Amino acid sequence: MDAGVDSRAPRLKWGWLYLAWTGLPLLLGLGVARFAGGGPQAVATAVQGAPDSAVPLQSSSPLGVFLLQLLVLLLSAKGMGRLLRWLGQPAVIGEMAAGLMIGPLFLGSLWPQLHAAVFPEASLQPLSLVSQFGVLMFLLAAGAELDLGQLRGRRRFAFAVSHAGIAVPFLAGVLTALWLYPEHAPGNVGFASFSLFVGIAMSITAFPVLLRILADRGMVHTAVGQTAIACAALGDATAWCLLALIVAATQAAGWGAACAGLLGVCAFVVLMVKVARPWFARWSVIPPQRENAWLLGILVLALGSALLTEWLGIHALFGAFAAGVAVSGNPRLRELVMTRVEPLAATLLLPLFFAMTGLRLQADALQAGDLVLCVVVIAVATLGKTVGTAAAARSAGMPRTASWRLGVLMNTRGLMELVVLNLGYELGLIGDRLFAVLVIMALATTAMTGPWLGWLERRRG
Repeated sequence: MDAGVDSRAPRLKWGWLYLAWTGLPLLLGLGVARFAGGGPQAVATAVQGAPDSAVPLQSSSPLGVFLLQLLVLLLSAKGMGRLLRWLGQPAVIGEMAAGLMIGPLFLGSLWPQLHAAVFPEASLQPLSLVSQFGVLMFLLAAGAELDLGQLRGRRRFAFAVSHAGIAVPFLAGVLTALWLYPEHAPGNVGFASFSLFVGIAMSITAFPVLLRILADRGMVHTAVGQTAIACAALGDATAWCLLALIVAATQAAGWGAACAGLLGVCAFVVLMVKVARPWFARWSVIPPQRENAWLLGILVLALGSALLTEWLGIHALFGAFAAGVAVSGNPRLRELVMTRVEPLAATLLLPLFFAMTGLRLQADALQAGDLVLCVVVIAVATLGKTVGTAAAARSAGMPRTASWRLGVLMNTRGLMELVVLNLGYELGLIGDRLFAVLVIMALATTAMTGPWLGWLERRRG
């Protein structure tokens, strides 16, 4: 205790002291604020000037609306995630499905008043910005998960198989675009941009979801699991580079601007892989004294890279992903991102992104005749990815059963597919109906991975 302070003084004395020096000034301040200066008249005037109709709570409290939306999204996403995990599926499928269920296609059709109250039109833009930030952080963690060192000893195999798993479904998607273009392409989009995007959408593999499926099934350290991780890592990076090139060519005004943007992208990729990644790998991070400083530096790098790629004419998401790849060369920094950044992004921010995907699905996006379209798109995407990967792996010497298991694993699309689809939708490359069909394809191809693997294992046994 400080000198002169008697800690044994009666409680009544301290009560009076607190009341005199805290309670009384607060009461006087509230009284002055309430009654001095014509406060009641000013309030009455403000109320009198309001419209006669009752003003909804959300119009006067944007923070309240955002907190309500966040609460609804978290409860629905985590509840559906637990249900799908109980059914033997990855929890992320339930979270994706919950985001679609609260959109106009389901909740808006069943209960339009509730949907309009919880998700008013004025709140969608701020919600979209927060969801984009969440995807930035998730892609930072996804890039950090790409351990390029795992390619040692299987680099040629991974290059051949992963690129075949991209090229075959890409070709199948471009051919399918010949059928889709007349009815499903926006009016101002040429066939080249439309078909290239559909091809990329067919060839994506969800590397983070694949890791979780392998962990749930105890396949991370098996030969097939390690090969799948290497192929998915390389395939994901390649697909993102192709997507960046397509976005740069689509957004550029003329071939000169497109070539300049592509050169900027190539220079940025070389800088992050050949310069930034070795630089991060050389440092020794001593926990826990310098972890916060390193985490701040990583976040600054991710935001700066995202801003740079946005200025180059490609999307900010690519910059965050590249920043994660640069950090992945240091195991300690990779672990820091996985333990500090990914839980926040996956638990709190990604449900907002799933919600924005669902909110983009219009109530009339799917028609009765689109059932055939859904079946065709799912079949083309599944056969292209699975057969392309399995055939290339079999040609490279992998046993037949293992090659088919690898093809089934590469057919997992999940969250990364939703990121690509939202990007294409924002750029105006696809319309509402095809967007809804491709979202359903992403859910279906991810959900079939577990049962398909189980069937192959039972057949082998």
